[in-house]
Amino acid sequence: MDREWNDSQPIYRQLRDRVVAMILDGVLKEGDALPSVRTVAAEDRVNPLTVLKGYQQLVDEGLVESRRGLGMFINVGARSLLLQGERQRFLGEEWPRVHATIQRLGLTAEELLEATTQSKTAESKSKANENEEED
Repeated sequence: MDREWNDSQPIYRQLRDRVVAMILDGVLKEGDALPSVRTVAAEDRVNPLTVLKGYQQLVDEGLVESRRGLGMFINVGARSLLLQGERQRFLGEEWPRVHATIQRLGLTAEELLEATTQSKTAESKSKANENEEED
């Protein structure tokens, strides 16, 4: 987990958001155990109650379940539930701003697709270079 905190929102919320990102990115999969509250608190140097509050939000949202004596585990269907919510949030909150910027700049669909293709090509080359350096 990224250990940098910012002042824009409470730490427990940032912890919750990090777990959500890890689920969406496939780092944490359905059935996987979350790191223990004590481990996260020690590694991130935060109060265990802060970690517990972040985890509790995940439980309240139905993404995680607590198994007595075993820990917290990602629920089946958590990723699809998150994707659905994140898609709705993006379309309702972020897309209108993005669309307005596209309109303001006069960008065409072709230019956007070209930029996406160039970005993917650059990303592929970067990954290939990283793999060569590791060998």
